[in-house]
Amino acid sequence: MDASGKLSVVLVQQGVWDSELESMPLASGYLKASALADERLNRETAVSIRNYRGRVTTSGMANDLFGDAVPDVLAFSVCGWNFRQFGALAETFKQLNPQGWVIFGGTHVAHQGERTFRMFPAVDVVVDGEGEFVFPELLHAVLGRRQPDDLGDLAGLTYRDRQGSVVSTDARPRITNLDDVPSPFLTGAIELTDGNGRFRYDVALMETNRGCPYKCAFCYWGGATGQKVRAFSRERLRAELEVFAKLEVHTIVLCDANFGMLPGDEQFVEDVIELRERYGFPRAIEASWAKNKSKTFFRIVRRMKETGMRSSFTLALQTLDDDALDLMNRRNMKVNDWEELVAWLAAEGLDCYAELIWGAPGETIESFMAGYDRLSAKVSRIACYPMLLLPNTDYTEKKELHGLVTVRGDNDDFEYVLANRSVSFAQNQKMARFLYWARVVAEMCVLRHTWVGLRGLTSITQSEALLDFDEWLLTTDNPAAEPLRVAARPTIGGAGDLETAITLFYTDKATKQLLRAWWTESILPRVPDGHRSLLQAIFDFDLLTQPVTADSDDPRPQRVSVRCGEYYVLKEVKLRYDIPGILGTLRRGETPRLSPVPTVVDLYYRVGADDVVRSTNHETIIHFMGQTTEEVMANAGVTSADFTLNTEEVA
Repeated sequence: MDASGKLSVVLVQQGVWDSELESMPLASGYLKASALADERLNRETAVSIRNYRGRVTTSGMANDLFGDAVPDVLAFSVCGWNFRQFGALAETFKQLNPQGWVIFGGTHVAHQGERTFRMFPAVDVVVDGEGEFVFPELLHAVLGRRQPDDLGDLAGLTYRDRQGSVVSTDARPRITNLDDVPSPFLTGAIELTDGNGRFRYDVALMETNRGCPYKCAFCYWGGATGQKVRAFSRERLRAELEVFAKLEVHTIVLCDANFGMLPGDEQFVEDVIELRERYGFPRAIEASWAKNKSKTFFRIVRRMKETGMRSSFTLALQTLDDDALDLMNRRNMKVNDWEELVAWLAAEGLDCYAELIWGAPGETIESFMAGYDRLSAKVSRIACYPMLLLPNTDYTEKKELHGLVTVRGDNDDFEYVLANRSVSFAQNQKMARFLYWARVVAEMCVLRHTWVGLRGLTSITQSEALLDFDEWLLTTDNPAAEPLRVAARPTIGGAGDLETAITLFYTDKATKQLLRAWWTESILPRVPDGHRSLLQAIFDFDLLTQPVTADSDDPRPQRVSVRCGEYYVLKEVKLRYDIPGILGTLRRGETPRLSPVPTVVDLYYRVGADDVVRSTNHETIIHFMGQTTEEVMANAGVTSADFTLNTEEVA
């Protein structure tokens, strides 16, 4: 009990990134709001949320959780990256409070009670589905002095009975009316501001719906795959959006599986646009877009373009190989007819990126690289992920059938695929380094315009350039190469130390010079003479438009405030070529004018990149890249007159 005599309940969540700003504890917020909506629980319990950044150690969390007082109930929102730490904290908690309850929930432990209890005997209950209605019932059981071995009448969970046998109760039906779940934002369950009244998180997380109609073999999205999609009401979502608009939240990230599928998604975007007109925010929406693009999707995209609402439009392809698609249960998806969609987005002047998974059954090195280069000829970014076996997925259930060889991560509980029937262990190790540089240099936008120039003006493919960089890095005697070589040493699944390399490329002058040395020594000599000068200018523009951080080169750019936020601005930057115009022409698949055309531009860089360049979130970092005045105006949805009137220097 706490000092007031109430049952002390602590919800624990930990994000994956180690960033200055926290990741929003949305799952814990739902649980807290649901508990406090119950009259008795509101009166007799004290529910709090402890939200930790990615690199906070187990001992650090223990000191924070138990330093002042030990709670009565400790409930964890478990993901693959924090499973082990939370299991260790459960053990510590039971030493301090043997009668206390430990509750685990989340997709990583749902329907995994036997393994969870075997690994962590201190855990009392595993929630097997949506937790918002189960959690209050569990708190009532604690208040009623029931024991965690006597929960057979509560649906949707796994526990151990008095004989120590693992028991899973009847499945709880999915929540039909999502508005029955109290909003963590409108109820104040999630603390939204810091001590200075500023929004305290990197982005705002929202759900507009739950469920996914597809059954992809690798996915267990919210435990709701192959199910009907249910949506929150427009009125509720609009009220939540207005909270964020008033707090000047730049980016809304949607946790939906297929945004753009439902008619209500169009209404959601209209509400975002209207609120932005009133408050100036939000400025961007990031989402996992609908796999099959409908008329609703195309109307949304056009509307966002008209109003300057930013987003990264995703092609969640995962593979372009027919055999792998069959085994993924994705062959019948219209998303596989992707080239027409990319051409349409390019004609609309909109950015598009794609996702690929390496290591899927049926894929080979040859098919993957062919798909990678086919995609890179059309889209701005490709997010490449190593194959993970997630609990409760088709791949996991058919592990032996596919010949999947896996190993658990060093610092997480994911199963990383090391081989399958179409890829040997040695081949996977070879691909590990390619995946590493594809993620660091390409996906994370260290270079983004350069790929456009290479594919439009040379025969060098993106995969060739990345492999060339890896080979060059291994042989150069440049001292700046060693930290990157260390970071890139293949680890589980070929992930390597991504954050260190990304941070070096964006903040370390020597690493930037190393990148320039590779380009000059290894790539530029392979470029046709007539295109060499232009490609050099595009490469220089790439480095020039990287985010501005505290470590950026002097002189420091001017800091200004415009309608859509605060920016650094470099005034009257002189370019030998019209690089923005040439890049636009190349992206449309047209032939640009190759002769020099002296061009002067102002470049704007959104303030606040120091934290972002130390993460692995490419969807966020893209918003901090240097933009021309025209791009900023387009993204702000303002005219040149409005832009000028709303520009003022910040001291």
